[in-house]
Amino acid sequence: MGRVTVRRPVRRLTPDGDRRRPDALAAEEPLEIRVQGTPLAVTMRTPGHDVELAHGFLLSEGVIGAREDVAVARYCDGADATGRNTYNVLDVTLRDGVPPPDPGVQRNFYTTSSCGVCGKAALDAVRVRSRFPQDGPALTVDRTVLAALPDALRERQRVFATTGGLHGAGLFTADGTLLAVREDVGRHNAVDKLLGWAVQQSRVPARDAGLLLSGRASFELVQKATMAGISLVAAVSAPSSLAAELAEDNGMTLVGFLRGASMNVYTGDGIE
Repeated sequence: MGRVTVRRPVRRLTPDGDRRRPDALAAEEPLEIRVQGTPLAVTMRTPGHDVELAHGFLLSEGVIGAREDVAVARYCDGADATGRNTYNVLDVTLRDGVPPPDPGVQRNFYTTSSCGVCGKAALDAVRVRSRFPQDGPALTVDRTVLAALPDALRERQRVFATTGGLHGAGLFTADGTLLAVREDVGRHNAVDKLLGWAVQQSRVPARDAGLLLSGRASFELVQKATMAGISLVAAVSAPSSLAAELAEDNGMTLVGFLRGASMNVYTGDGIE
């Protein structure tokens, strides 16, 4: 498995002078996701939790809806210059009867660590309809519970504490319990890893959980939450206009600028 961090020498400049020292950087490597042996997407990610990432990606693209939809997920040969397996190619075999990905899911070239939706092969594939409609009881959270979650998320971002270079995402309950936390150099990958965990734990649809983001709430991240049946998304930074529109269309509570005791509620009534 690839390294999560990489050590590099740096020249440190301060008012007191300069010196050379080692520094830890967040690792970024490509992962090619294949389905039934056919390449589907390449994403630039932080190595680790790759099987979860693939499950979450396929869930958010509408390919799977449950753990049972995947028969096998395994690494393929992906050798480097020395012949060692890089573990950068993952092939997913779907269960018999599960339709293969729609051609619109296929990505052009690759998905960068900063953008997951820009690689879509067709613009009409940007909006994906969830198989989990937003009906029934939605998650409600006390504002004081929600206000404490960013600090709790940060405490569990171990690689961020070392590098300062990773996005974080957490799945939480109404009482503020963080069920799982995932980090990645790509914000969309962090969410896919988290949703993949939920798929593997048979927690999808996740109507009883909220999604916490360490950065902004983009359209794509809100859509991923919608595809998992999540009814509440809270972000430390701002949402985009399209993210707010999508949240409103799906009856989702969307919170932004969650900092300390302050927050903006853009859509929904899930904050008490």
